[in-house]
Amino acid sequence: MIINYSDWQRINYAQALERQENLFKQKVADKLQGKAVAQDFILCEHNNVYTLGKHGKADNMLVNQDFLNKINAQLFHINRGGDITYHGPGQIVGYPSLDIEALHLGVKDYITLVEQMIINVLCLYNIQGERLEGATGVWLDAHSVKARKICAIGVKLSRGISMHGFAFNINTDLKYFTYINPCGFVDKGVTSLSQELQQTIDIDKVKQQLYQEFCKLINEKIYE
Repeated sequence: MIINYSDWQRINYAQALERQENLFKQKVADKLQGKAVAQDFILCEHNNVYTLGKHGKADNMLVNQDFLNKINAQLFHINRGGDITYHGPGQIVGYPSLDIEALHLGVKDYITLVEQMIINVLCLYNIQGERLEGATGVWLDAHSVKARKICAIGVKLSRGISMHGFAFNINTDLKYFTYINPCGFVDKGVTSLSQELQQTIDIDKVKQQLYQEFCKLINEKIYE
């Protein structure tokens, strides 16, 4: 199975959302017409932005619009699952645009596969990523008082076509997470790869590692 790789580089959230929505509409149309749907693995970075999922609670945004203006950040209400999260420079945001049915994946399988991709990449840096029951994403020290999230996941699926995806903290400025209850949690922390390793990380290298692991996991799933 060919998974196309795209790097949108640094892109404003609104522009990326429009591009995602256009891809989504085209793929749904292709699928309804019986055409093959392209499988795209898209990565990018955003300027400072907060996104609140359709079932998220507005009071998990801890600051007002004036403060958002002061820190040069925007807030978007969007149609993915999950609560509120932050995107910004130094964070890899992934928007896999896929026909998951053609990949023999159900919704739960797909989210598990994305989590596994992150866990596998963390392993390359000798970091043990974990799942936390009832809390989608990837965590470090998940079952301790030091539990901290390194990757948030929130997806939308319709007619088997995926939108939105994951946000993996690499060289992220973590202070922006202090202005929200990340993913709705008030008792758990947030971290980044650079925070854990105490050094700046080559983000382009991590992007390639994510793509390689994703393709490997997809092909293992197809041929298992």
